[in-house]
Amino acid sequence: MIDILVVFAALCIGYLLGSFNTSVIVGKLYGKDIRRHGSNSAGLTNTLRVLGKSAAAFVLAGDIAKGVIACLIGLRLGVDVYSGEAVDSLSLFAAGAGAVAGHNWPVYFGFKGGKGLLTAAAVMFMVDWVATLISLGVFIMIVALTRYVSLGTILATTLFVAISFVPAFGNTIYFNMFAGLIAVMVIFKHKENIQRLLSGRENRLTF
Repeated sequence: MIDILVVFAALCIGYLLGSFNTSVIVGKLYGKDIRRHGSNSAGLTNTLRVLGKSAAAFVLAGDIAKGVIACLIGLRLGVDVYSGEAVDSLSLFAAGAGAVAGHNWPVYFGFKGGKGLLTAAAVMFMVDWVATLISLGVFIMIVALTRYVSLGTILATTLFVAISFVPAFGNTIYFNMFAGLIAVMVIFKHKENIQRLLSGRENRLTF
């Protein structure tokens, strides 16, 4: 019972941290509501398009930091689960998933947030840096070839889920569930991008 309460606390802490939507905060400092400009998304890509590189750098740092901090707190809470010889931190998973949920649906900003890319990437790295680097490599390759950030994000998160089932990584079923949840949250927020990709109307990233 105590472990369940600790995991729930980790989820709530992660959510509240994730709800500090960096792009909305930075946008207000620049005198704009980022959710009313460009693609109306409160994330890094739209910040880069609307406010420029300096603002995007702050968003980059903030979105990564809150994912890392949430995971460190979850890891510190120390609720572990075992499956054979494999062991994972359930409180880490809860805090990380909470951070992504908070970024996507922030309680402080009317539940209108970003699409979870950077925070999810930070959380994924904290949980399994090897699988994340593999997924990141795919993301960079897809974006470099197509200039579609959304396509790179969708494929990278899907690959992370696939990797979680590879026996060599020795993950528990809880890790599989965590990876699937992260992918669902990120891909769900990209549903409009998917529609634009299918219709050929998706915006390309300009380097």
